[in-house]
Amino acid sequence: MNGTVAFLVTGLGCLVAVAGVVVAVVAVRRADRGAGPARKGTADPFRSVDDDADALRGDPRRIGPGDIVEIRGTSYGVRGTLRFTEGAWSWAEHLLDDAQGRKVWLSVEEDPDLELALWTEVPSATVKPGAATVDFDGRRYTRDESGRARYTATGTTGLDPTGTVRYHDYAAPDGALLSFESYGDSTRWEVGRGERLHRGEVMIYPQSERGR
Repeated sequence: MNGTVAFLVTGLGCLVAVAGVVVAVVAVRRADRGAGPARKGTADPFRSVDDDADALRGDPRRIGPGDIVEIRGTSYGVRGTLRFTEGAWSWAEHLLDDAQGRKVWLSVEEDPDLELALWTEVPSATVKPGAATVDFDGRRYTRDESGRARYTATGTTGLDPTGTVRYHDYAAPDGALLSFESYGDSTRWEVGRGERLHRGEVMIYPQSERGR
């Protein structure tokens, strides 16, 4: 009988010791959840690296007349800016010129990621938009999107301060872009050939507090 009691007492002592270890381990794990690296889960997993690029290279969304934009090593002055709205969608196009007077356009939009493209006007083009595909200068372009938007102009653009534009955008399999724009009541289409830019190819030097 005494042996049985001693066995039971010893067994109970072991269970109490094991329970104490389990409680201690749980307490340590709970403490770990509230400190140190375990809190990394609270950070936004979708944070864009564009924030870091903008801090180093300037924010393309804030470009305006008077700023300096460097693209692939060539510096351009921003002559004027067109800001477009179509429903909830908005984008901008900036008229740039370099030291030799060469004029190009830089488009900036978020769809939803930041997209930059460099455009050159083709005044001699006779091709018209509307078809599902357009052949131009040895490429076949497929219609991407079209619509009608309102714009506000600042600086020198050659356009009224406000107005409307009809547009058709096309893209080729190799990434080349083609755009058609017609402003106001004009029946004339302005044709532009474009190419997408990597974020690292564009450096912005704001010349006003607006862009800083």
